[in-house]
Amino acid sequence: MITYEWLYWLAGAFFAFWSILSIGDKRIGNAAFWGLLAVSFFAGTHLGDLANGVLVLALVVIAGMGGLKRSDPETTSPEERSAFSEALGNRLFVPALIVPITAVAGTLLYNYTPLNGTGLFEERRETLILFGIGVVIALVAAMVWLRPPLLAPAQEGRRLLDSIGWAAILPQMLAALGAVFALAGVGEIIGGFAGDMIPEGSVFLTVVVFALGMALFTMIMGNAFAAFPVMAAAIGIPLLVEGYGGNPAVIGAVGMLAGFCGTLLTPMAANFNIVPAALLELKDQNAVIRQQIGTAVPLWVCNVLIIYTGAFLLWN
Repeated sequence: MITYEWLYWLAGAFFAFWSILSIGDKRIGNAAFWGLLAVSFFAGTHLGDLANGVLVLALVVIAGMGGLKRSDPETTSPEERSAFSEALGNRLFVPALIVPITAVAGTLLYNYTPLNGTGLFEERRETLILFGIGVVIALVAAMVWLRPPLLAPAQEGRRLLDSIGWAAILPQMLAALGAVFALAGVGEIIGGFAGDMIPEGSVFLTVVVFALGMALFTMIMGNAFAAFPVMAAAIGIPLLVEGYGGNPAVIGAVGMLAGFCGTLLTPMAANFNIVPAALLELKDQNAVIRQQIGTAVPLWVCNVLIIYTGAFLLWN
């Protein structure tokens, strides 16, 4: 059986390779950072809380002391990339499309055919596993089709990762922070305040507060994955699901989308909003956020209406 942990090993292999390549460039800080992250993916499940905590603190120290430097490894030349672009045009995006197609089509094929009875994939992890398989297929397809230098994918990946720096793992860190907040009882405290403030029986107002909380906590914490455990424990589960009998699938899925609206509006989501501005060398580091306001606000309103309609009006 292919399990979820196989994905961690796959990611760990990439980070380990990037660490080795960084050693070759004598970028010791980069090598240590990506090497420790590789250890986390390879063995984090077995290290225990204390060892994982020390590992995270080591990552923070390396990043905080400026140990990560941008790299510029030799891969294909600008002339070669321009030639590929002119000759192939939008067909260059085909490898990228292989990943979602593999994930979606593979999931449907696995769940709605006799393949479901084979037990090939860990239950309820099929889509994520197939997503990882899609990445490997796309990589192989690109190599066979474009025939770049053998190390070009690894070097280009390292160049991009080093350009992003520590912000590349910010979503993972913030998701862990959300779990810590949930275990600390922050959600219950917020739920108590919300329960006192919202009139009993006001389903729509409760939906608005839930969606608003998802967006605001995402803006504060930088990631909807960090906000979700808090708001689910505060309002989503006790009030919307258990209290008013809402559809938990709609509340959870669209609630996350409401949080993503907050992602579009915050510099805390550095890997989405600040890093692109830096890579594009924009004078205004908040330029990306300013362009996204017109999308985020009406999208949040739509999410509120979808939750109320799909989780309550149509569900009940």
